[in-house]
Amino acid sequence: MVEADQYCIDIIRQIQAVQSALNKVNSTILDSHLNSCVITALRGDDPAERERVLNEIAEIYDAATRV
Repeated sequence: MVEADQYCIDIIRQIQAVQSALNKVNSTILDSHLNSCVITALRGDDPAERERVLNEIAEIYDAATRV
């Protein structure tokens, strides 16, 4: 669209639509991860694994909230 010299607002709308779709996919994958991998690790007997998955979640949250 940029190379075709499309109207700027139309480009921005397309970018927003793609970002929204990616956010939805990201949320779905995170929800699945929390309800499978993280729960399994938290219920497990390995304290290092519990700490590892919790640190991963904290890192993902930090990355998502950076401006």
